[in-house]
Amino acid sequence: MENKKVLLSIKDLDVKFNVRGRILTAIRKVSLDIYENESIAIVGESGSGKSVFTKTFAGMLDQNGFIDNGQIIFNDDDLADTIVKLSASANTTIENAAKKLNEYSKLEHGAGTYKKILELKSEKRQRGDLSQDEKDAYSKKVKSLTSEKTMLFNQKQVLDSSKEKEQIKEISTKIDKIEAEIKEMSKKNSEQIKEKEKLVQNDEAYLEQYRAKKEVLKKAYDSEIQKEIDQKTIKRNQILAKEIYLSVGRYSSAKRRKLINALIDALKEAMTLGVDLMDEVQRNAVFDTVAFRVKYLDETKEHLHGTCVLNLANIRYEKDWRQIRGGKIATVFQDPMTSLNPIVTIGKQITSIIMKHQKCSEVEARDRALKIMQRVGIPNVEARFDDYPFQYSGGMRQRIVIAIALSCQPKILICDEPTTALDVTIQAQILRLLKRLQKEFGFTIVFITHDLGVVANIADRVAVIYAGQIVEVGTAEDVFYDPRHPYTWALLSSLPQLAQKNTKLFSITGTPPSLYNTITGDAFAPRNPYCLKVDTLEEPPMFKVSETHSAKTWLLDPSAPKIEKPEIIQNTREKLIKSFNIGDGEGA
Repeated sequence: MENKKVLLSIKDLDVKFNVRGRILTAIRKVSLDIYENESIAIVGESGSGKSVFTKTFAGMLDQNGFIDNGQIIFNDDDLADTIVKLSASANTTIENAAKKLNEYSKLEHGAGTYKKILELKSEKRQRGDLSQDEKDAYSKKVKSLTSEKTMLFNQKQVLDSSKEKEQIKEISTKIDKIEAEIKEMSKKNSEQIKEKEKLVQNDEAYLEQYRAKKEVLKKAYDSEIQKEIDQKTIKRNQILAKEIYLSVGRYSSAKRRKLINALIDALKEAMTLGVDLMDEVQRNAVFDTVAFRVKYLDETKEHLHGTCVLNLANIRYEKDWRQIRGGKIATVFQDPMTSLNPIVTIGKQITSIIMKHQKCSEVEARDRALKIMQRVGIPNVEARFDDYPFQYSGGMRQRIVIAIALSCQPKILICDEPTTALDVTIQAQILRLLKRLQKEFGFTIVFITHDLGVVANIADRVAVIYAGQIVEVGTAEDVFYDPRHPYTWALLSSLPQLAQKNTKLFSITGTPPSLYNTITGDAFAPRNPYCLKVDTLEEPPMFKVSETHSAKTWLLDPSAPKIEKPEIIQNTREKLIKSFNIGDGEGA
């Protein structure tokens, strides 16, 4: 894939959900590059994290979900290219920002000493606080008790208050006991902290030494930050001021002022701590705390010109998502009836999207809508334009959902199990349609499915996901004909097409792990018949099988025992090609 452009680059992504006061980690340290004009399938059991993963780069996480770590870099030249008008007030704003940055840059001279002051204060706080081991032990115990309390509460909720009063009373007593234990632990914890603080306050020798060290450092710091900055720093700050204005140029004037102040404060803090603002990565990170950075390129008397690194993991404002969702990244969901408004005509639903994202007249939008309806295979489009969703069949409704998704010519089309609600014949038609439209429009397909038959017919590459992690990734041929992870072996072994007569259909034993808990070792280990001792102790790295193929299993370690994949999935090429009717997908 080295000749293809990386359209979406996901690095070390963690996605979590706050569920009833507990944290569920749905996506764990996922890294994946998605290329321009490719079809990549995300495969796994229900609950493995397939849909959550793709929702992160469509800005569609539920309200209790959040990205805790990682980057999602969207390489779109149109969105990245930024031009902001330079008015008299804009020039004044940039000039004032540069003046403030020049003043704050003096703090960089004292950054080393400032860090020493922070370290000295931190040491004092630690003397008057619990040790890390004590904190961890307390936190672990409270977490355990809280989890037990939640389980009891959920158990109590399903009991019949008219028939099971004794059980309800018994559970309520247990809950009260746990609450009292947590309260008592919290009280003892506070008392321990107060006792340690008191010991520090009474240690006159230590306090005298602390004050003396602090006074020496403070004098040195006050002297260092009086030094003037050089021309190189002044020039850097002029560029920073322009980048601040470029980065907030897309917002309203009121929002712009607020963000400019926030960015200046973020840069001041970075200067105080000695962050290297000439380093692109570090500069991006400082800007990302407020708004993604637009890098300055050049300017004229009338305009500033820059380019931005679009990190979708750090987008905080709905206006930014409105530029991306629909126009650049579109989604086709499983059930077309839940995607369409039942009381609005089909034509109106398509034209409203076109008018919103492409800013054209209603007449132009209608013309484009009719054309896209024809392209997705709707017959007699003029007559069907004003029909309602209930007047369409299931397959035709899904074609309309695809038409809406493609009406703004997105770069990425996410297909979240779009054929599951359809019968087998219609499924094949929709898959052929998607492949034909991809060739015509040149978009990237990200296909979410648990159906390996669908994968065989549409995917160039496959990423197998389990318990929120990608455990194997490669071309479709790599994954179907040379799978390396035991979970992929299990998924392929479960295919009815590979079963022999008079044999039992293979099923994966056990259940996926709870994502509320910290997972030690390989998440698949408890269900893995080929589990090694190391699988229960240490998480495996992603081993490289070939230039296009990688798998996250200790079986690929050079020192691991050589284990053959199950007999049922050996030499399956001809059987799979015949079973899934793998072809070139021409036609609709």
